[in-house]
Amino acid sequence: MWLDVDGSPMTSAGTMTERWRRPYFGLMQVDITIDDPKAYTKPFTMRVNHRLMPDTELMEFVCEERDALHYVREKGK
Repeated sequence: MWLDVDGSPMTSAGTMTERWRRPYFGLMQVDITIDDPKAYTKPFTMRVNHRLMPDTELMEFVCEERDALHYVREKGK
């Protein structure tokens, strides 16, 4: 399994924890902590900032389980 389109690994031993917060109007912060002792030497956290704009529609993103080799590269290349 991969964490992202760059092919960062995540094994069955890994966990992902998301922390959502809204520090002030107009900003949503998501802290994502990855803890996977089989793939990484220590847990790490990344932050994603989302700017919220009033009177606009939210964009929907759907994550689907499928063969993601095409995201990284073709097999064998």
